[in-house]
Amino acid sequence: MKKLMTGILAILFISTGFSLIDDTVEQDNNILQKVADANGFQNWKKVTELKFTFNVDRDGKHFERSWIWNPRNNDITAIGEEGTIKYNWANMDSTAKKTNGNFINDKYWMLAPFQLVWDGNNITHKYTSKATAPISKKPMQKITIHYGAEGGYTPGDAYDFYFGDDLIVREWVYRKGNQVAPSVVTTWEDYVDLNGIKIAKTHKNAEGNFKLHFTGLEVKTN
Repeated sequence: MKKLMTGILAILFISTGFSLIDDTVEQDNNILQKVADANGFQNWKKVTELKFTFNVDRDGKHFERSWIWNPRNNDITAIGEEGTIKYNWANMDSTAKKTNGNFINDKYWMLAPFQLVWDGNNITHKYTSKATAPISKKPMQKITIHYGAEGGYTPGDAYDFYFGDDLIVREWVYRKGNQVAPSVVTTWEDYVDLNGIKIAKTHKNAEGNFKLHFTGLEVKTN
């Protein structure tokens, strides 16, 4: 799968400043798989349907859209203000392609730890065993991933994932175009375990004026 951070993220870029202390950079070729597995990736093969509503609350304004995804055949249903759209990744017209950009964005927020594996052929990574998380300022481990210059909707972007010894993502940074300054910085919190898939329901910024959260979560398996 290709990484896309489009749609709502285009209006969510947050200008913040902080200092990170990265003490020890190590090579761990398995770290991407380890983090994905800690978040339930090994159970993904059992998933037959995923339902969720993507919500954004910022400065007193609310936005939401809902999705139903069958990952076995990639049938997708989009439910929003403009109505309901159904499509399949194998056959998308221009309307479906536009809608799909929003889906991939929303899905990336939910399943980013899995994207570490799904996008493995299009990213490079660096593992840092001792780093300072940007919001909590707690000592954590960090993975930085950088997407290739081609492919996806926003090629060349970078992400910093912060996590503890349990390998569960707690904070992250999105850096558009691999720039030094962060574009988006949020927490990963309010985790739920749905049939073995661990999902952070809530993401907040340090200023407290932005909250991205998921409701109506359903994970069906067989």
